[in-house]
Amino acid sequence: MTVKNLRCKECSTEFELGASYFCDQCFGPLEVRYDFSGLNADEARRKIQAGSGGIWRYSDFLPFEGQAGDPLEPGLTPLIKADRLAERLGTGAEIYIKNDAANPTHSFKDRVVAVAIAKARELGFETVACASTGNLANAVAAHAAAAGLDSYVFVPSNLEEQKLLATDIYGTNLVGVKGNYDDVNRLCTQLADERPWAFVNVNLRPYYAEGSKTLAYETVEQLGWSLPDRVVAPIASGSLFTKIARGFEEWLEVGLVEGELPAFHGSQAEGCSPVATAFAEGSKVCRPQKPDTIAKSLAIGDPADGPYAVAQAHRTGGGIDAVSDDEIREGIRLLAETTGIFTETAGGVTVGVLKKLPDRGALVDRERVVVYITGEGLKTLDANRDSFALTEIEPDPDSFEARFGQEVHV
Repeated sequence: MTVKNLRCKECSTEFELGASYFCDQCFGPLEVRYDFSGLNADEARRKIQAGSGGIWRYSDFLPFEGQAGDPLEPGLTPLIKADRLAERLGTGAEIYIKNDAANPTHSFKDRVVAVAIAKARELGFETVACASTGNLANAVAAHAAAAGLDSYVFVPSNLEEQKLLATDIYGTNLVGVKGNYDDVNRLCTQLADERPWAFVNVNLRPYYAEGSKTLAYETVEQLGWSLPDRVVAPIASGSLFTKIARGFEEWLEVGLVEGELPAFHGSQAEGCSPVATAFAEGSKVCRPQKPDTIAKSLAIGDPADGPYAVAQAHRTGGGIDAVSDDEIREGIRLLAETTGIFTETAGGVTVGVLKKLPDRGALVDRERVVVYITGEGLKTLDANRDSFALTEIEPDPDSFEARFGQEVHV
């Protein structure tokens, strides 16, 4: 057992491993701490390689006192070398797409939810809940159903229809709140004090966040036990962005990989970019913004881990950028046309920021760049509706020739 305790990220006060998420001394956020002093790197690597086909292969680096499990085990999603995308961008860098839409409910949220629900069961909870912009709602509803737990999912009532339908199907209690995500999160924080429920991204947030580290572990494995040179990832609350870095740092610490932490580039939508704005202004404070963007899964106006994301971008020599809704749509189409991967709007944000990097000389020839795609395009179909094109013809060759002006070659 390597999990040790909870510790405040601000004042370092330590707490027992319970359903706690903020420090009662300074109100800072809590995170899980581990003791890796007894861990042998060679033995850990053998155990990982002999482990399951998902995230539980990394159990020594996850926050459990006993054996964890999940009927819908996520993880080991594809890492695809995107040569045609690199060519379109005019860069000699090696670009890899980590396609986390290949998880059970088609987003990276399966990772964090699997960890949170396993911890909820370990702590004795019978009901799980969440505040969500969509992908988390899908994941909590599905994983709770598979685990036989009751669930309540709170979302903005104007969420994309595809995400609502894909949540309700699992038999959850789906609650639409009249407001944006920050309103939903505020309500869930209040309910967490009143109900004996495990809110995965509130009172179980320290454990929930640990699931994102598995993206870093898989990247190292899939790159032949080595680190990328650069990372491009979306930022909503900032947790994913910072926990991927933490995953790399842990494996550097225990000797499972050698090298330096990659440069981290964060991606936000211009309609909700408090972290990108803080980075551009050289500020450590992310001033809240009212979301207005098609990238609803990233639309968190008051990001809990925003300051830590800003610090990480500076510390690693990276950056944080924002892109417009039109650039998001272009990013979705560019990824699809060059890799065959259809991503949701959050992925369009990430690819949109990736497109900016060659022009500023941020991509170096032969360096390895990993781009994290966190959700499936079928969840946000309306984003590219205006560019949809269908050419209708009569069922005969002449009609085809008249429209396309060329012969059919077999």
